[in-house]
Amino acid sequence: MPTTAPARQRKKSSSARRDDEAPIIPILARKVREVEAKAQKNKLGPTNRVKFQVIAFLVREERARVKADASLGDAGRADLLKRLDGVATILAKTAARDTSLIQLLEVDQATTPVAKRMRRDWLLDAGVELAPEELVIDDAKPVAQQSIVPAVASERAVRPSQVDARIESNPFLAPDPARLEPTPHSRHRLDDWELMGPLYKSFAQGAGGGPAVMPLPEIPEFDRLSPRGLTVMPHQSRFLESVREGHRSFLLADEPGLGKTAQSVLAASVANAYPLLVVVPNVVKMNWAREVERWTPQRTASVIMGDGHDIDAFADVFIVNYEILDRHLGWLAEVGLRGMVVDEAHFIKNLSSQRSQNVLALSQRVRDTTPDGNPLMMALTGTPLINDVEDFDAIWRFLGWTDGTKPGAELMDRLDATGYTPADKSFYPAARQAVIDLGIVRRRKKDVARDLPDKLVADMPVQLDDEFGRSIAQAERELARRLAARYRRILEARGDRGLEPGEIDEDIVHLVAMGELEESRAAGGDGDNVFTMVRRIGQGKAQLAADYAAQLVRSVGKVVFFAKHIDVMDQAEKQFKEAGISSVSIRGEQSTTSRQQAIDAFNDDPEVGIAVCSLTAAGVGVNLQAASNVVLAELSWTAAEQTQAIDRVHRIGQDEPVTAWRIIAAHTIDQKIAELIDQKEGLAARALDGEKTGDDAVESVQLAALKSLLRDELGS
Repeated sequence: MPTTAPARQRKKSSSARRDDEAPIIPILARKVREVEAKAQKNKLGPTNRVKFQVIAFLVREERARVKADASLGDAGRADLLKRLDGVATILAKTAARDTSLIQLLEVDQATTPVAKRMRRDWLLDAGVELAPEELVIDDAKPVAQQSIVPAVASERAVRPSQVDARIESNPFLAPDPARLEPTPHSRHRLDDWELMGPLYKSFAQGAGGGPAVMPLPEIPEFDRLSPRGLTVMPHQSRFLESVREGHRSFLLADEPGLGKTAQSVLAASVANAYPLLVVVPNVVKMNWAREVERWTPQRTASVIMGDGHDIDAFADVFIVNYEILDRHLGWLAEVGLRGMVVDEAHFIKNLSSQRSQNVLALSQRVRDTTPDGNPLMMALTGTPLINDVEDFDAIWRFLGWTDGTKPGAELMDRLDATGYTPADKSFYPAARQAVIDLGIVRRRKKDVARDLPDKLVADMPVQLDDEFGRSIAQAERELARRLAARYRRILEARGDRGLEPGEIDEDIVHLVAMGELEESRAAGGDGDNVFTMVRRIGQGKAQLAADYAAQLVRSVGKVVFFAKHIDVMDQAEKQFKEAGISSVSIRGEQSTTSRQQAIDAFNDDPEVGIAVCSLTAAGVGVNLQAASNVVLAELSWTAAEQTQAIDRVHRIGQDEPVTAWRIIAAHTIDQKIAELIDQKEGLAARALDGEKTGDDAVESVQLAALKSLLRDELGS
């Protein structure tokens, strides 16, 4: 709606020099220094970019005015032009530091409402008399409903075969035309104020102190949500009660390991927000599908791969990674989504990226097509802020709290209710709390440690769906067929000895698997055997594991990354370097001095984010308790080796719960190995407790994995 300048601003600022022939110049000089300081810290967010733009065209306006002013003498004119050149020089230096600013220098007028308001307010502060039409700023008019598929992606857009059938089965999918029109609202007390800058400032200052957690209900008396065998933790239960009470938009910023995925899955169930779209990094796509099945077994999830040929269009939950979302925007906008979750939401912080634009366009469509206009919208990230407080911008837009230029209606009502303006110091803590109350939930491990086990091993399944991954799957199938062929030859030579139809002779299974294992050990790294298979799987997981470790570093700080093979460690270190994350390496060939230097750097240097460790070289005798998160990029062959690795972090002196993230290649022998390791660990615990264990307690994981592979092939 149109906004006019507050009357109080029309007086000449006392800060301007009363005898100054150009009182706008001191204001521009002060503003350009603010922008320069932000650029030097790499913290130029949207507001400061607009400020840079407004300074640039006001310098041009003022230079033209000074040159045309006949009342100025030559000396006075030269002095003013020199001062304007000083401002322009700082602009040029700042643009040289951040070249994306260069294009802003080319704009010669205020085009957006934010820029127009900024120009108006600065000129009024300088005592400039403005024409009546310059005092009224018209906000941008809403654009007409149009396709959300960007032109660049239109040729790649796909439409799975079942989608039309789902759309035709639901007659309530068309957007409500009445809600596409701008919503009239009463005038707010703060309509005349530029509020986005003060909102960011309130968080930058940590105004008011205290954790950023909206008021949450008390823990319910009964757990009505947990499926059989699982338990919702108290901190999760309080969050879900807020959903039950009707809250629908959240920035869930809990630290990793506190169950954000489970909370989101259960929140969708409580809100009945189906169909639900979940947009995630590729590395966690399979884990999301597993968590949907685990926490809401009555619901179905469909993971979108590539062109979506295998998608179940009638699923309750669609899971897609950022990289292929553009190909599926069209049909996702038509199936009547009632909720949307964006995992690792800091991925959308760059508003100029196509990734961010895709997510924001789709989120608006979800709001437009949800019958009550109140879908479940959740942004999940342990790191909502990476470089600057304005990293909030895209997340707030996704949640509908702001449109990037001004607060949304609900937030504006809350800010109005404070009774303050940005000129009051009390505005900032009140404004921060107003945003938090919209739905920010941030809990740290140490804050809810009583709800957690002291050590948690969490599996993170990943899909190896590239050409390398397909070659691994093919090699695994060939190994299974080879084992089955050998089994059948032995069975034929011995005779079935009275086996029932479909019954498997376990003696022959053991014989075949033992023979294969001995041959594999003799062959070493040659041929397709269980050892080369697992190594290739480790190579295939390396990039995904490193990506996940990098996300953890940005979320919770230091991380220990374990791998078995040097090439996996090398690849991970290369990715960390490219991501700008400092790491140290602990390997077998290091001298004692070098190893200790690496350990000390990791524990003591806040700039070092990751320790890349060999499972064998760093699995014992090393203290890395500066971290509380461990990534196991490759699996060990023994439960003891895995435990030793985790215990480099989980040890006396560690004051936070420890989470070990095992990266598991889904639908491969990797999955079976993980299960076997867990079984061995359970067997060991029972043995230590004095319970009797069976003979399988001493069977190696390699042998058990081969036997499992053979049984699966025979059963198929």
